[in-house]
Amino acid sequence: MFKNKLAVIGAMIILALIFTAIFAELLAPYNPLQQNITEQLTPPSHAHWCGQDKLGRDILSRIIYGSRVSIRVGVATVSISLLIGLTIGSISGYYGGFVDELFMRVVDILMAFPGILLAIAMVAVLGPSLNHVILALCLIGWVGYARLVRGQVLYVRELEYVTAAHALGASPARIITWHLIPNLIAPVIVEATFGMAGAILAEASLSFLGLGVQPPTPSWGAMLNEGREFLLFAPHATTFPGLAIMLVVLGFNFLGDGLRDYLDVKRA
Repeated sequence: MFKNKLAVIGAMIILALIFTAIFAELLAPYNPLQQNITEQLTPPSHAHWCGQDKLGRDILSRIIYGSRVSIRVGVATVSISLLIGLTIGSISGYYGGFVDELFMRVVDILMAFPGILLAIAMVAVLGPSLNHVILALCLIGWVGYARLVRGQVLYVRELEYVTAAHALGASPARIITWHLIPNLIAPVIVEATFGMAGAILAEASLSFLGLGVQPPTPSWGAMLNEGREFLLFAPHATTFPGLAIMLVVLGFNFLGDGLRDYLDVKRA
């Protein structure tokens, strides 16, 4: 995988994101909540590398702290969605029949709705907050993993070592846990990498609409929303948060492409 330069670049971007989120207090030059109205919308300078927003807050510091929101949403959404999708997909693929039909019809129903619209509707009903964003993204996020895992299980369960384990009296739970899941983890890891990018982009979209993290907590999507009305005479207010979102999403996509090629995985 190290021969794939884009994958290496993607991994470096992700490591930089994680490092930034962990050490935000040390890296941020200013308090992200500190206001200075007399210097509102000041362009980039030596004192403020990315300029200041409409309340005079340092944009670079807010971007650094905003990385924590992106990491939290990405990790929480992918972890919960993966756990649900892995469980439902493996059970559905292993047992087949009525169980498979029931789970897959639920998957089909959820996939019939545009994901972001369903998330917007759910957050609008529950109320804007970070936890509700994660819940909404998990509601629609697990279906992709379930469908992928089911397809892999349908193939793996017919292999000889699974038949041998069944003949030796291994329980379905043991077969799924110790024989099926370990042999389909590669495509799941690749899907999870792309899922991180999707979750971060979805959170930014919901925050842009005012349905995500609420002020004054820094969020890249909310920063885009706050700066869009000043786009003509203060483009830095939206340019730098937009670049942060673009780089992180590209980083996860580059890494996902590299892992897919390295593990020789075909996406379902």
